Amino acid sequence: MQEPLLRVPARPDVLNLFPDFKETEPGFGVIKHDIGATLMLRHLGFEVQSPVRLHYDFPHPPGKPPFEVQIQTVERLTENKRFYVLSGMGVGKTACAIWAFDYLRRLGLAKKMLVVAPLSTLKFTWMREFFDFCPHLKVAVLHGTKAQRLKVLATDADVYIINHDGPLTIAEALKTRKDITNLVLDELAVYRNPTDRSKWMQEYAQHIEWVWGMTGAPTPHEPTDVYGQAKIVTPNRVPMRFGRFREQLMYRVSQFIWVPRKDANEQAFNVLQPSVRFQLEDVTELPPYVSIRPDVDLGPKQKFIYEALRKDAYAMVGNQTITAVNAGAALNKLLQVSLGWVYDSDGNVIQLDNKPRLKLLGELIEGATGKVIVFSAFKHALSGIEQFITKDLKYSCAVVSGDTPMGKRSQIFHQFQNELHPRVLDAHPQCMAHGITLTAADTVLWFGPITSNEIYDQANMRIRRVGQKRKQLFGHIQATPAERRVYNLLIGQQNMQAQLLDMFRED
Repeated sequence: MQEPLLRVPARPDVLNLFPDFKETEPGFGVIKHDIGATLMLRHLGFEVQSPVRLHYDFPHPPGKPPFEVQIQTVERLTENKRFYVLSGMGVGKTACAIWAFDYLRRLGLAKKMLVVAPLSTLKFTWMREFFDFCPHLKVAVLHGTKAQRLKVLATDADVYIINHDGPLTIAEALKTRKDITNLVLDELAVYRNPTDRSKWMQEYAQHIEWVWGMTGAPTPHEPTDVYGQAKIVTPNRVPMRFGRFREQLMYRVSQFIWVPRKDANEQAFNVLQPSVRFQLEDVTELPPYVSIRPDVDLGPKQKFIYEALRKDAYAMVGNQTITAVNAGAALNKLLQVSLGWVYDSDGNVIQLDNKPRLKLLGELIEGATGKVIVFSAFKHALSGIEQFITKDLKYSCAVVSGDTPMGKRSQIFHQFQNELHPRVLDAHPQCMAHGITLTAADTVLWFGPITSNEIYDQANMRIRRVGQKRKQLFGHIQATPAERRVYNLLIGQQNMQAQLLDMFRED
């Protein structure tokens, strides 16, 4: 990278701070325009643009140039060795961290980076984003057994990506890697509780030069959730003991119940500084909504059953006995298995090993800034989703299915639209009648696809209505070829029934 220069006046304070000043004309000269010079000149009162904005090319695939909020985020990341990216879903946080590291590495200010992220995002999000934006960087994913992770860690890579629980399994090896200068903690809020992984990360991060924490939901339950996160990224901004911090933000109403003080949220966000926080509505380059299709793995049992059903469907195609009726039935079975709940011969609901899918759902819900609607096309899946949201995520959740009386539905819709709770609406999309306004939500998550274009469109339109003041995000979770095919038809507005037999024949 060619050394960029900055034109500055020959003031005495400038001459004292910059011995490399070279006079180019009377009263003016040039200095090296780097991050350090930028920060010092700003301290003197100069308005200086960040060098990364002026002198970095922001590599990107065709049609995906950086948003203005992404450039601003990269500016802040490269200017702060300890920093929080608190932006919501859909604004491109991952690409920002990639660009910032790439820029610092080009300048020789960074060597290697460790990315700690949710398991479901290691390959489907982080690996893919590196390939799209900075394919010149060598990236290695540390996953599997301890021996497998150590073997990959021993390879020469620019970036190592590992899941949140992974560092504990190779703790000693990571500590010896002095060439890892940058640490990115994606979904930082997982460290809000004092677990072993949180305590280890607090100690490990102290020895890393650049530490960036990323989360769109830093306080998923209480304002004090920020304490464990700050202990990792900016430990000097919180007291040594959690009890003292809790007393600053909360007051006790009984032996086990604490209530936030009026300024608790403000105090919490003041702890997570320096930071940047953008939402979808801040991205002027985006359309009114963003659609994403995050991938996830099936569990071993799901894969086995899915493959058996697929072979049965293949046999029907081979025998030319498949019709629109049995093609639809076969497709429904494939989609049910993809979600993770099936019926046994006695009509009982059996949950398969769909933890990866539920975990991804949880990450998407926790990353949302507003209320969320989760759609599932199968009634037996709604119950499992509700249990996960209420017991594992500990969010308020209401269920609307064909069994929900009309009066009860109206009450749930009113509460969801006008009151604080429930935060999540877990619904069968066919129950979303025309005219219902649910603009309190700005995020719709499809736990799996539905085979009706009309119902799909109508369900999405519950949040895309008059009164919606925010940009919306539509997430489509997918793991299997059947799901991808159906989503292609839905999003492409193609007639599902007309394409069904062709889809089976092609598969």
